[in-house]
Amino acid sequence: MDYVTVRELRDKSGQVWQRVEAGEEFVVTRNGRPCALLLHAEPSQVEELLRAHRAARLGAAIRRLQEHARSKGLDRLSDDEVQAEIDALRRERATAASGADAMADDAGGH
Repeated sequence: MDYVTVRELRDKSGQVWQRVEAGEEFVVTRNGRPCALLLHAEPSQVEELLRAHRAARLGAAIRRLQEHARSKGLDRLSDDEVQAEIDALRRERATAASGADAMADDAGGH
């Protein structure tokens, strides 16, 4: 895998596309930070590659959430404790929503 800046991609697009079509992969950078991936895909593979990419992103997100839960000790909560947290958040949201509705009613009456 190689890196190419947005400017290089614009200025040398023909060369970059030839390399992509030959099977090379690129990380596109903007201001020194990765912003995109360039890789060759046959038309018949596009959907499969997108599904694989999305699955990999989902897996990474789940791993980050699991690690965060472990670091906070949340992975040791019982099912009842989890349900209690869910119920408390739902009550909090319902209270906030009813307060917003009351404020809207008051504003409409003036």
